[in-house]
Amino acid sequence: MDVKEYIASGILELYVAGALSPEENLEVQHYAIQYPEIRKEIEAIEHAILKLTESSSPKMPENGFVKIKEEIKNVIQFTPESSMSKKTAWGSYLGWAASILLAIGLFWMYSENSKLKSEIELTNQEKQSLEDILTDTQEEITYQERLLQDIRDKNVTVIALGGQTVSPTSYAKAYWNKEEQKVIIDAQGLPEPPDGFTYQVWSLKLDPLTPTSIGLLDDFASQDKKLFTLENANESEAFGITLEPEGGSESPTLEQLYTLGAVGT
Repeated sequence: MDVKEYIASGILELYVAGALSPEENLEVQHYAIQYPEIRKEIEAIEHAILKLTESSSPKMPENGFVKIKEEIKNVIQFTPESSMSKKTAWGSYLGWAASILLAIGLFWMYSENSKLKSEIELTNQEKQSLEDILTDTQEEITYQERLLQDIRDKNVTVIALGGQTVSPTSYAKAYWNKEEQKVIIDAQGLPEPPDGFTYQVWSLKLDPLTPTSIGLLDDFASQDKKLFTLENANESEAFGITLEPEGGSESPTLEQLYTLGAVGT
């Protein structure tokens, strides 16, 4: 963001004058917190307005009240014309002072009201953001607890998938619950696939060799735990993971076989 250009746009003057919408007030407050230059400019504008207001009020002479007191003493009680002229002068001072004080008060109240509304809106948004984060965290915890229960189920068979020629250091595990017909793949030992490619998991019959795709490990990079749940209704004798173009392949690319493991070994 270009702070100088933002300050020169005139939006801060409108903010101080209370002429912006609630959304715009919120944006200015956000930038004021983020950029000290903007906050200082807002304070400078407010100070300038107060100075301007003070300068527009009429100046009372240093001995003004003494002179007024003397004039009041010299008033002839039964001379309406003289009395009226002095009252008019004094009333003019009071009128100007009252008008200026009223304008300052109204401006201050409007500014404070606008700031309060902006602060309330910002607080509500922050509260909603925290509630969303809490909800997401609770959902993630629930998901992780469910995965642990699935992995530790007594009906789960654990199959170790070792690295193959294309990537000897790769490894993975398959947690197969045959009764529930699902497999949890722990792919922590696989490298991140290159752009345009994804990992594909295969259920294998060994004699004759018959591969059946049971799913893709999509969004691999964004999955911190690298745990993927897939459906598997097959009578699997082994599991393999290959690197395939995005969207997967109808049959495995054996030259890109990263891990392989037989059930019961």
